Amino acid sequence: MRSILHVDMNNFYASVECLYRPEIRNFPVAVAGDPLNRHGIILAKNMIAKKLGVTTGEAIWEAKLKAPGLVLVPPDYKKYLRFSRMAREIYYEYSDQVEAFGLDENWIDLTNSLQYLHSDPVTIADTIRQRVKEELGVTVSVGVSFNKIFAKLGSDLKKPDATTVIPYEHFREIVWPLPVGDLLYVGSSTARKLELIAVNTIGDLARMDVSILKRKLGKWGEVLWLFANGQDTSPVRRISESEQIKSIGNGTTCPRDLQTEQDVRLVFTVLAESVAARLRDCCMKCQGVQIYLRDNDLQSLSRQKKMAYPCCTSEPLLQTAMELFRQHYRWQKPLRGISLSAIYLVTANKHMQLSLFDDTAEQLLLQEQIEKTIDGLRCRFGHDAVLRASALLDPKLTGFNPKEDHTIHPYNYFR
Repeated sequence: MRSILHVDMNNFYASVECLYRPEIRNFPVAVAGDPLNRHGIILAKNMIAKKLGVTTGEAIWEAKLKAPGLVLVPPDYKKYLRFSRMAREIYYEYSDQVEAFGLDENWIDLTNSLQYLHSDPVTIADTIRQRVKEELGVTVSVGVSFNKIFAKLGSDLKKPDATTVIPYEHFREIVWPLPVGDLLYVGSSTARKLELIAVNTIGDLARMDVSILKRKLGKWGEVLWLFANGQDTSPVRRISESEQIKSIGNGTTCPRDLQTEQDVRLVFTVLAESVAARLRDCCMKCQGVQIYLRDNDLQSLSRQKKMAYPCCTSEPLLQTAMELFRQHYRWQKPLRGISLSAIYLVTANKHMQLSLFDDTAEQLLLQEQIEKTIDGLRCRFGHDAVLRASALLDPKLTGFNPKEDHTIHPYNYFR
């Protein structure tokens, strides 16, 4: 039987901000975007704000109605990355099998380590909680179980600063009475579909005929049925340096609604430059592009496409993004926000197949040298030292530098 921990850093962004500003820690605190640029949603909140009903994703004005005197702090991802790395250094002292699931969550497989640690999983979980609190100043909740799904579920059951055990012998009594939405990968849309067939708890899901679930949800129906029955066997993967970054992307909530294709192209141009520069910083290239569109009714659309050649330059990213946009968006409503991500990443030194019949590969290499020169100029003289002429068409739309605010993509559970 495996021994898996899931460690979840409590109210992560807000907890880190309160460390740097101890004078606000006894007030309701929320990390939020800039309302002047329509980024006015709650990204994270501390426990005081949570108890007052503030929720992640709601508008700032709604949060202030619930929590008068709410202290708003802008996000600082460099801080969060630093604390995330320091926490992982602690986890690696107990196992070399540590798998990140976003910045603030990690699975730890202790199965092969217990004989060397001369301890049990619950004692190790409590030790990790104490060490993170003393060494980093933030708290974590830890789930202990025999697979990854129930370990994560355990870390969600008691917060903050708690250890929850879900043993194999008693998982039905602990897990099955819980709402089906508590299970990993059962979002609000899936939960609504399950409610239509009288599946309200995880136990209902576990006892349901799997063929009915497959008809209702496709392959996900069987996967979720296995999760509910404690049959998740996915490993805690050792993440090598080359695997740590699964995608590189940037997005923005626009200062005004995007009404035309030119508006969209202007914003995608800024995002493509940012993503390409970050690819070069990481010595990586991408073999595909993914776009995410959100209209002013907050309905979203995501599409992706593979590319003929791996690249780390902005023009192919921009052209592919615009192709996807034209093919899949019908302008039912104006757009409020968009994002662009480079996917299917490979190392920059991966060999490129040249063709006798076109010079695309050679043009990409030439463009890469040009953009590396621009990188150097911006590094020395600032981002605005070199701008495209199109940026002058609408400075309100293009006057931002997304490269400074990394979009962090949690690692995919299904690799």
